Amino acid sequence: MKQGTLKADILLLMTATIWGFAFVAQRVGMDYVGPFTFNGVRFALGSLSLLPLILLLGKRQSQPKGIERIPVFKGALLAGLALFAGSSLQQAGLVYTTAGNAGFITGLYVVLVPIVGLFWRQRPRVGTWIGAMLAVVGLYFLSVTSDFTISFGDFLVLLAAFFWAGHVLLIGWLAPRTDPLKLASAQFAVCAALSLLTALAVEQVSLQGILDATVPILYGGLGSVGIAYTLQVIAQRDAHPAHSAIIMSLEGVFAALGGWWLLGEILTLRGLFGCGLMLAGMIVSELSVFFGQKKPDAAGELSPVGE
Repeated sequence: MKQGTLKADILLLMTATIWGFAFVAQRVGMDYVGPFTFNGVRFALGSLSLLPLILLLGKRQSQPKGIERIPVFKGALLAGLALFAGSSLQQAGLVYTTAGNAGFITGLYVVLVPIVGLFWRQRPRVGTWIGAMLAVVGLYFLSVTSDFTISFGDFLVLLAAFFWAGHVLLIGWLAPRTDPLKLASAQFAVCAALSLLTALAVEQVSLQGILDATVPILYGGLGSVGIAYTLQVIAQRDAHPAHSAIIMSLEGVFAALGGWWLLGEILTLRGLFGCGLMLAGMIVSELSVFFGQKKPDAAGELSPVGE
């Protein structure tokens, strides 16, 4: 293995670890503030944290020729709306479910992306359908009870996964048509504004609550968004797509480990079996896409969603 590839894999592993443990921070944050307040502050911090990266790398970004350019603010509005929907449902779901469950269920967006892509007239590969079936069976063992009901929290996080999938497809279309770093920062700002406006309307926002949630908010904003996104950008310059697929799928595993280590959450054998099937489904789905494509699509490669 080349030194550059090994370094990239290590950086991606760090990214997956940070994103996985972010589910713990998100859940702890709910002890002090509402979900919209938490998202509003952390995405505002995340947006600001990307400004140094924009100043450092912004001038080096090159755009493919022959593709229609889209103003950053227009793309940010579209992506920010999808991000707001996905993050709001996920954050609200974390009030009622565990960090481990949320991590694995959120990871289903990997399987959902090519399926939702049917609306864009994209044809999923056979491996994608196999991965989807494994993930669905895994979700049954993880979340569905003997009474064939799913917990409210898991259901909200599952709905969020569909919005994450749509967001990935949207970013894949927008990225080559605008500055990707400015788009990332601007979409976080849009999500922050929508979250804070909603929080003012439906939650009791207090400075003391925000201060009490300082550590989870800082981790979610600066760690999960700023640091992890930067590591991902650097790593994917040299990362092998297959390695990236497998490593980024470990996000759910780290969420479960973080929930067990820091919050005392315990997965039953049934839940562990379900998580294993879901992880296998994600890996099969991703690898089928990477090994099956002959060249990158004109719209750009799809990249994982940062939590």
